[in-house]
Amino acid sequence: MRSIEIVESIAFSVEPLSLEEIAEVTGTPRSTLHRLIKTLVDARILMREPNGKRYSAGERLVAMIDGVRSHASLHSERRAILKGLVEQIGETCNFTTLDITDVVYVDRVESKWPLGMHLEPGSRVPLHCTSSGKLFLSHMPARQRRRMLYQFSLKRYTEKTIVDPDILAQELVKIRRANISTDDEGYLIGLISVAVPVFGRNRKVIGSVAVHAPRARMELDKALGYVGLLKLAASDLGSLYRQFK
Repeated sequence: MRSIEIVESIAFSVEPLSLEEIAEVTGTPRSTLHRLIKTLVDARILMREPNGKRYSAGERLVAMIDGVRSHASLHSERRAILKGLVEQIGETCNFTTLDITDVVYVDRVESKWPLGMHLEPGSRVPLHCTSSGKLFLSHMPARQRRRMLYQFSLKRYTEKTIVDPDILAQELVKIRRANISTDDEGYLIGLISVAVPVFGRNRKVIGSVAVHAPRARMELDKALGYVGLLKLAASDLGSLYRQFK
């Protein structure tokens, strides 16, 4: 019953809720609330939003409750921004955030092409060999970034995956300077991507917007030509999230 009350508090709210707001609405003790929220997020019933302080409907809750989209204005506005971007570029675009050591897909709009990589919201991909992941790494505090590079094993996914932490560290310096990150088949053979940051309050990176495409349709140079459109979408998403504390 506690879990149902938590889910109801999210489903009938017009915006994502913080832990404090959920506790106030449901009367759930904080210790119990933390445990139940984690379970619901792991089950993809709830989703932690990119600012890390609020929770909204996860993909399973959206599927179960037909009216969730109309209640969650943030979800619909975010979706509209990505749809507009896909219409202009013609390739799949996504909005991701950082969850400790993984990139998590918050939202994704697929292109109409039959050939592509399909990842649902809530899916996770590694940091060190994806465009969004390297972008998040580049904006981490120096100590945290060094720990990620040198204390964790950098798994090789393709022949192009950078597994030398020193070489990756040099690339991250360039990424942070340009605020543009690329993946040239470092995660999946034949897949390229370009990502730009989404800034929240105080210029904190809360997410990234990226375009993905098979190399057969779009070379990396062509993808880089869409950076301007990606940055406009990232700016719109940042404005959307800056409405919330």
